[in-house]
Amino acid sequence: MTLGEMTMPANFRYREVFSLGRPRHRQGDSFAQRHPAMDRGKRAKIFSPFDALRGFSDAVAAKDVQYVNRPELTEEEQLEISRRLSILLDLTKNSRLARENRPEIQVNCFVPCADPEHFAFGYRGQCRTVSGFCKKVDEVFRTLTVGDTAVRFEDILSLEAEGIFEEDWGLESP
Repeated sequence: MTLGEMTMPANFRYREVFSLGRPRHRQGDSFAQRHPAMDRGKRAKIFSPFDALRGFSDAVAAKDVQYVNRPELTEEEQLEISRRLSILLDLTKNSRLARENRPEIQVNCFVPCADPEHFAFGYRGQCRTVSGFCKKVDEVFRTLTVGDTAVRFEDILSLEAEGIFEEDWGLESP
């Protein structure tokens, strides 16, 4: 007798049980009623691979992210960003104006490293671009809301918008 691919040893302890084969139950059997056959999808899920160390692969991948030092802006660049923020503030002073004007902007910003376990935490980060409609310029919390993303004023590296900042909105430079 064979056991899978191997020949079954003569002194195999479970020879009789193995020779009976897979258990079969009749349709009306009390065992079959209490324990119905599992469908193939659920049965396959039992044997599917799982992540024993949940989040470990993400943590390892996070260590490969390249972080840079915060870019320093010149005084002229800071003044230009302030001018553009004041224009956006006038265009979105309240929610009605924001809905009417719907200024579509592109913000290049610095996002500090948020992983406290990473060596770059606290002083390095990444430069990212956020695009969408400007919903709000909040002078109290010093944030610019683009779509669902809030960007702090001090993290803004540049602001771009087609046709908004080139027009004369009657504002004086700060």
